[in-house]
Amino acid sequence: MDCVITIEIGTGAIRVAAFDLNGTVIGSSKGSYPTFHAKPNFSEQDPEQIFITMLYVLKNFLNEKVHPKKYNVACICFSSAMHSVLPIDKNGVPLGNAMVWSDNRAKKEADDLKHSILGKSLYKATGTPIHAMSPLNKIIWLKTNDKNRFSSTQKFLSIKTYIIQQLTGEYVVDYSVASATGMLNIHTLKWEEEALQHAGIQTGALADVVSVFYSPKKLKKEFQTSLGLHDKVKLIIGSSDGCMATLGSGVWGDGKATVTIEESGAVRVAGKEILEDETQRLFNYVLTEHDYVSGGPTNNAGSVFEWYAKQFGDFKKAFDLEDCMENLINDASKVAPGSEGLIFLPYLQGERAPIWNANARGVYFGLNIKHEQQHFIRATIEGILYAFYSIGKSLEEHRCFKSLSANGSFSAYPLWAQMMADIFNKPVHTQQGSGSDSVAVGSFLLSATALGIYKDLDEAAATVNLPDQFFPQIQNHNVYMKHHAIYERLTEKLLDEFEAIAELQQEN
Repeated sequence: MDCVITIEIGTGAIRVAAFDLNGTVIGSSKGSYPTFHAKPNFSEQDPEQIFITMLYVLKNFLNEKVHPKKYNVACICFSSAMHSVLPIDKNGVPLGNAMVWSDNRAKKEADDLKHSILGKSLYKATGTPIHAMSPLNKIIWLKTNDKNRFSSTQKFLSIKTYIIQQLTGEYVVDYSVASATGMLNIHTLKWEEEALQHAGIQTGALADVVSVFYSPKKLKKEFQTSLGLHDKVKLIIGSSDGCMATLGSGVWGDGKATVTIEESGAVRVAGKEILEDETQRLFNYVLTEHDYVSGGPTNNAGSVFEWYAKQFGDFKKAFDLEDCMENLINDASKVAPGSEGLIFLPYLQGERAPIWNANARGVYFGLNIKHEQQHFIRATIEGILYAFYSIGKSLEEHRCFKSLSANGSFSAYPLWAQMMADIFNKPVHTQQGSGSDSVAVGSFLLSATALGIYKDLDEAAATVNLPDQFFPQIQNHNVYMKHHAIYERLTEKLLDEFEAIAELQQEN
């Protein structure tokens, strides 16, 4: 029996899954790797560590779940996080670590560009908000601050491009990941010349742009042998994790939006038209020549709750983070909505949409003598979800949606899903117990379309069923809206203080 393998190159982990051609999950596996923060605003990962982790997880998964059951691997489809930059030399060797999406060192470069005429022009051309996250600004930072590394660079790659090149020898990047660089013209699907000139590079310094359905060269012989795969396995370059999660949630067309809550998060819609936002709050990423995924990302989702758990949680077993978080969430459920006036701004890693401020900082506000740890836990979750709601409000200025499809590890917690329904005042659809599967499902649907099982992505998305529903409670929504209004006013009032504290850090 044939099967499809999906490989997600995530922010903190490789996730491998297998599906039969009916879309039934055969199994899944995961392997993690760290992010390094050598200096404030630096977020880096070792590309070799990611590649070795991917090989290790994939080989073990095939040997344990696929080969023993005599499945024939028909294709392997890739997805990845966006906004990474990895410089390589003329021999294809990485020049240091990759800069990942949460790397904020290019704040000044982004700020200068955003307030220029060129910045406005590039946003309209590329659909990527001007921010330190974007590879465009990361490359400009390297040109200005790490001249030796910049001048030694033959190509600037995404992590996914690097891994596919290691497997096949081919330098390619899909429309979706390319459209998140700030350097792809999403109208022509070619590298934008004005962006390249501003970065001081030429087209040859970037990978070739291809369709998300593109099949790279065959696996190199050594990997065919090591993984036990034949030479007819079809590789599909795939898309970004965000676009895959949107497809895998069945959010395809009007009236629906998807919320992803992993280490980072986003609110997204899909459609045939680009959303024009004059204030540059929203992204427009390409999936196919006629399909766009639009929305806004947040830096501060599950990673913030994990930070809280590591700092203040009670670990009954060493490194037992998941059990610790479940206990914290149980404690939070004992507190009424609004956390008795305690409000949390979750900007521990700066923030992207809708404020696009890399200098934003985390704040607990409204603390009084009656507050206990359970209030802090509840306020932390509420603050994270308020950030999602602010993005959703911005998105609804352009496209209305009546329901949410939630995916990602944290949407699998019933309390989080119910709080989201209450805050948005919209029904939330999930699949409890498998909240992180939407990226893999999207990769399967893309693969199945490429294999001819579905005629197009519209038909593929229509097959998605999220059976678990959470309906909003209006009394809770009213409480949340009063607190959210304070949340947004605090964010606005503290803008000058965010800048001041960032300047102090620079001095130190």
